[in-house]
Amino acid sequence: MELAYYSDYAVRLVNSEEPVRGKDNLTSVEAVRDLFGVNASAARRATDADVTRFRSVRARLRAVFEAADKGDETLAVDLLNSLLLEFPVSPQISGHDFRDDDGRPLWHMHLADHPSNATAGYAAIAAMGLAFHLTEYGVDRLGLCQAPPCRNAYLDTSTNRSRRYCSDRCATRANVAAYRARKRLEADRSGSSGLAAETAQRASASGER
Repeated sequence: MELAYYSDYAVRLVNSEEPVRGKDNLTSVEAVRDLFGVNASAARRATDADVTRFRSVRARLRAVFEAADKGDETLAVDLLNSLLLEFPVSPQISGHDFRDDDGRPLWHMHLADHPSNATAGYAAIAAMGLAFHLTEYGVDRLGLCQAPPCRNAYLDTSTNRSRRYCSDRCATRANVAAYRARKRLEADRSGSSGLAAETAQRASASGER
């Protein structure tokens, strides 16, 4: 499996909550299972008890993104290391589901977890994927959306490290808001200039009298 696939586990979990809006989609075991995506066998391990455990891991993963967003690399790494220690994985060579034209396995690295519960398995993969992304691309590639009130997490894979929003929708919304703000400022300046000119004209007329 690709590196991006593993790191996306962390993004999906963090974005199951929108703290600023007071929204939380992680309210049932079904919601927990949905986070696993195509990994149906792992999802089947989830129970009602995992809802609370997932929320706890989510808060810790969000803290990593928040530290990265503030430029605190050391804190981001320390927080991530604590997750890696608590939820370890074992790298294994795998060939399942991938075959070449001759039907031979396409060998690739796979992260195998040995969890005591669904949360431990998910947290292990999410933390390792995020660690790979951080060490490969840099801590500044972990971001939080800059379009208020959204603070969704994202992984910046742009070539020039320019990403600031979690989605095209948020980017468009932010651009529209910035455009409207500029127009309001221009209108305010125009109004102020007009008022100043009118005041000066009246003062001049009074002086002539």
